[in-house]
Amino acid sequence: MFLKSIYKINNLFSKSKLLVQNRYFSSINIAATNKFNNMKIGTHDGVFHCDDALACFMLKLLPEYKNAEIVRTRDTSKLEECDIVVDVGAEFNHDKKRYDHHQREFTDSLSSLRPELGNKYKIKLSSAGLIYTYYGEQVLQQLAPKEVPLTAADLKIIYKKVYENLIEEIDAIDNGVPIAGEEPKYKIRTHISARVGRLNPEWNSSQNINLDESFGKAMKLVSDEFLHTVNYFISVWLPARDYVKSSLENRFQVHASGKILEFTERFPWKEHLFDLETEIGIGGEIKYVLFNDKPKSWRVQAVPVNPTSFVTRKPLHPKWWGVRDELLSGVANIEGCIFCHSTGFIGGNTTREGALRMAIGSLEAEDQK
Repeated sequence: MFLKSIYKINNLFSKSKLLVQNRYFSSINIAATNKFNNMKIGTHDGVFHCDDALACFMLKLLPEYKNAEIVRTRDTSKLEECDIVVDVGAEFNHDKKRYDHHQREFTDSLSSLRPELGNKYKIKLSSAGLIYTYYGEQVLQQLAPKEVPLTAADLKIIYKKVYENLIEEIDAIDNGVPIAGEEPKYKIRTHISARVGRLNPEWNSSQNINLDESFGKAMKLVSDEFLHTVNYFISVWLPARDYVKSSLENRFQVHASGKILEFTERFPWKEHLFDLETEIGIGGEIKYVLFNDKPKSWRVQAVPVNPTSFVTRKPLHPKWWGVRDELLSGVANIEGCIFCHSTGFIGGNTTREGALRMAIGSLEAEDQK
């Protein structure tokens, strides 16, 4: 049922994504004025970046701007004629719909403009971040399948996750915020901001490139990334959260300790577990999760100390590490063992009962010194 519900929502979102792309990119002509809609979105001309392309794309997802003309200029008189201006104009004024972030005095972040979201979002905003700050919820509601509308609580969660997993990165790169306090050992050169940058002509190019047409290509590129991110969090990530929540509520039916969860599917669960543990006040208590990997294959996985860590709260029994099959079954005194990873973060058994016994045995084992 869980996978079927994800498939249904994914299918609905895929249809929504196709409609979006057909609507905005079947014939991009950013200079064409629609006679039924004289709205204008202003942004700078010349070399473009990921933030202005994404800002314009998000605006065109909204009903009031979907037919708007995009005016790329630095001419102040032309910008004054625009209904909304992003990434140019040396002015940030939400009431006037002016969203430039290049002024010396501009220091705003998502947390400073939306303090109700908490104090964790401290990266200075780009034009994409500014548009997302004020219009992000409306954009997400436009993209959510109408057959499965987002609740207010779910919308707030998705809004933050899309910011954390896409917009924040664009804000940081555009504003030159380093990813670490020291020089990284290597650089990532294939991120979305870099790919948008490649659409600009090289300094020594002899080709006569129409930058407005290239900007349209940039909008198409960022649209794919943005829609993929939103689709993931609405149709894959959010249903998984509900599944983890249900498993937490039923954890004492799995084992009296309440420290072992059982999933009947394989799906992304780590972020949800940490968030939900905090919400219900049991942070750090869950030690293992069981899940069905494939027929006659169950896994028992040790919960990490944080969602991206390889260090676990309590690894599987240290005497089992790196042992396999019949030998492992003998050492553990549990039938059907398949393997235990050499670091003790995951193991396998042919049955659900065997995997549960591996979790219980590891739970009762003394910590490795």
